[in-house]
Amino acid sequence: MCSEKKMWDRVVAFHGHSCLGLAIGFRVAEAAMRSLGNVRDIDEEMVAIVENDSCAVDAIQVITGCTLGKGNLIYRDYGKQAYTFNLRKNGKAVRVTPKGLDEERNREIMALREKVAGGKAEEEEIKLLKSKTKELIEEMLIRPVEEVCLIQEINCKIPEKARIFTSIACSCCGEKVMEPRARVKDGKPVCIPCSEKYTRGWGEN
Repeated sequence: MCSEKKMWDRVVAFHGHSCLGLAIGFRVAEAAMRSLGNVRDIDEEMVAIVENDSCAVDAIQVITGCTLGKGNLIYRDYGKQAYTFNLRKNGKAVRVTPKGLDEERNREIMALREKVAGGKAEEEEIKLLKSKTKELIEEMLIRPVEEVCLIQEINCKIPEKARIFTSIACSCCGEKVMEPRARVKDGKPVCIPCSEKYTRGWGEN
């Protein structure tokens, strides 16, 4: 328990504050590590695929060692609280999703949060939000991991390792861009922000 407390403190320090989303990511990462052998990633031995960009992802980076910069944390913009973890050496993969959350309390906290964010909350409501959020976080951290996470072994194609590409200068702004992300404008390479969108209305919302 002491080591878990220290790890939680590290996660909070990295993220900047304590919140329920961070606690969810903490337990998700814990579930994945237990299932895959408790070996923290050093050089892309593990790959994490996250399907949202919530606070939970910061906890996953700290605990598993899978990071965006290292190229073994892959973000898929599905808006789902679902996380897949793969080991390259044996192909083992698990998919972890949070469960057992008190939806009624979550709705109550969300309503309070909206009032606080909108500047419409009374002092007592602000205190109530803090206390209820703290209770939910503490509950998430102490319950058995099997109660708060659904863990499924799955078959999953492991993404290839991150590659280092040649950088070229954008002919408009002069900043470097990796070659596969470059576009061509008037026969010259440009970065995505400097390229002009040409759709004639197709694909636009």
